[in-house]
Amino acid sequence: MSKTVTFNDRPASDAAPVSLEEFANASNAAAVRIEPGEDVRDLLPHLERLALVEINFPVFGDGRGYSAAQILREHGFAGELRAIGDVLVDQLAYMLRCGFDSAAPNQPLNGQAVQDALNRYPHAYQKTSGTSPISGRGPIWEIRHE
Repeated sequence: MSKTVTFNDRPASDAAPVSLEEFANASNAAAVRIEPGEDVRDLLPHLERLALVEINFPVFGDGRGYSAAQILREHGFAGELRAIGDVLVDQLAYMLRCGFDSAAPNQPLNGQAVQDALNRYPHAYQKTSGTSPISGRGPIWEIRHE
């Protein structure tokens, strides 16, 4: 896994993630890794004790991780959400909109390409519950009414 790319000023967590199954049996775990097909809602009663949730994207076309991130943010998860696996630079803006704080892609990403992707769209078309800088902005249609 390559270097973690952060989307905001939050420092990346160094907590060691465990599987969802291990998390259910480990009372002291502060980080968990979600695999495709696992139900992230199993974490909802434990959000206050989690510092990090890693969501695995085994292939770039598997979008279930976006839904998992959105569910966690909608239920008040304030810790770090990190995308891991087959993360491409083209996905970063969408990950940011869903509330991801960072990504640890399998392959290194070009730093300038990352910055370009994260800053390409100053506004969004839809509301979101994400907590990241772009996600915290209202949709572009609200600007008309300012």
